[in-house]
Amino acid sequence: MVATVTGGTILWFVLFLVQLPFYGRLDDDGHLWWLWTCLAGTGLGLFGIWYARGREAAIKRAEASRS
Repeated sequence: MVATVTGGTILWFVLFLVQLPFYGRLDDDGHLWWLWTCLAGTGLGLFGIWYARGREAAIKRAEASRS
């Protein structure tokens, strides 16, 4: 699960970087929200990575304490 979340976060960040040179055009066309959506996806993805890693560690600890 961590790998999936990490891959998605990287994808959001790459999309942000790809759109960054077109800031002016996106602003002129009223599509500037595309850029900020990618940045928000990156931020939420970073939170998701932190959460998924913590969850995975908790599951492993629980399994280890059972056995």
